Amino acid sequence: MNAALLLLADSRLPAGGHGHSGGAEEAVRIGAIRDLAGLAAFLRGRLATAGLVTAALAAAACDLGASPAAATGRSEWTRLDAEADARISAPAQREASRTQGRLLLRTSRRIWPSPVLDTLAGALPQGAHHPLALGAVAAVAGCSPAEAALAAAYTSVTGPATAAVRLLGLDPVAVHRLLADLAPAVERAAATVPTGWEARGEAGWEARWESCWEALPAHASPALDLLAEHHIRADMRLFVS
Repeated sequence: MNAALLLLADSRLPAGGHGHSGGAEEAVRIGAIRDLAGLAAFLRGRLATAGLVTAALAAAACDLGASPAAATGRSEWTRLDAEADARISAPAQREASRTQGRLLLRTSRRIWPSPVLDTLAGALPQGAHHPLALGAVAAVAGCSPAEAALAAAYTSVTGPATAAVRLLGLDPVAVHRLLADLAPAVERAAATVPTGWEARGEAGWEARWESCWEALPAHASPALDLLAEHHIRADMRLFVS
């Protein structure tokens, strides 16, 4: 495992991730999360939907980031961003994803300077979706698509879990025990990297991307969409999303 993966998955990375609850704040407000059992159910559902999708998108972005076209081909980044956009139906979720992606990219361009990250930022001035930024940074840092997927799946549950500790005053040790129990499911979600990406070659990148990107998971989560739309309209919020 590349040690850079630990930096990317670390909540102390100054990229604004601590300001997002992944829907947990609104779920607490409406009573969907009241205790550890409720948090466990929420995290399992989030991992099986949004977590699975972001893991696959991060892997795809990492694969693209390691390609010869990554440093010059803006069109490839915009195409993959469109695939991400199609899988995030709620406007509030899209905005949160782009905000996180923009902040992660800005921070990472200082930590891992690279033409790949410069090209991604130029291709998507409104902000790349967070899993795309994560995957691109992972590629520049020397991580594999599978490792990028693991980081995305991991942060899809650790962010909301940490938010729940702050919102409900839950025992942080008990919450980490819950996360430890989820570890096998996180690894399964990360294993969604489409077969064949590891056997890439100089020829046929575009054709392989087209077929792989179309086959990326598109698991919907109407509950998370509704939570995001209600949260953005709340009068008082501790978290951005």
